[in-house]
Amino acid sequence: MIRHVVDYKNPILKEKMPAFDFLNPIMDPIELYTDLAETMRDQDGIGLSANQIGIRTRAFVMRAEEIIGVFNPRIVDVSDETIYLEEGCLSYRNLFVKIKRPKSIRVRFTHPDGKTETREFDGMTARCFQHELDHLDGIIFTRRAHSVHLNQARKIAKKMNRKYGLLKPKGELSQEAKDMMEWLKA
Repeated sequence: MIRHVVDYKNPILKEKMPAFDFLNPIMDPIELYTDLAETMRDQDGIGLSANQIGIRTRAFVMRAEEIIGVFNPRIVDVSDETIYLEEGCLSYRNLFVKIKRPKSIRVRFTHPDGKTETREFDGMTARCFQHELDHLDGIIFTRRAHSVHLNQARKIAKKMNRKYGLLKPKGELSQEAKDMMEWLKA
């Protein structure tokens, strides 16, 4: 089922989420995975955490080679190499901020079927995992940004919203906004 994505004003985004209890689940883990995946696809996202749809538990989905359901995640190791890349968030529409994060990570998590796995991610998949894990810890991605990058991103988002009305239904960007985003990345 497609769920409503809460916006940045919702206090649930600043709360640390409790572990998902597979022995006494708040809801069926496969159903939670399905709802998260369908909502993420509907919103054209690359990741979505349970608290972004109002569910207080440690779970998220992200696009990798396929959509992965991640329950009770933790990072067990990070690379020394870090990189700045722009990040956006479905709860912070139109805001894209440069964030510095480790380039690669080693993680442990449980799949919706209850099987635990340790994996290594790098690049955008590592970044997405870290962003979604921050959501579960109540950390907003803007807190990871340098103030100069954040102020610049806020000014650009404000101008884009005023000029283009940026988002069309289902989170689709207008062509003008896509052009602006490509220009910003250059």
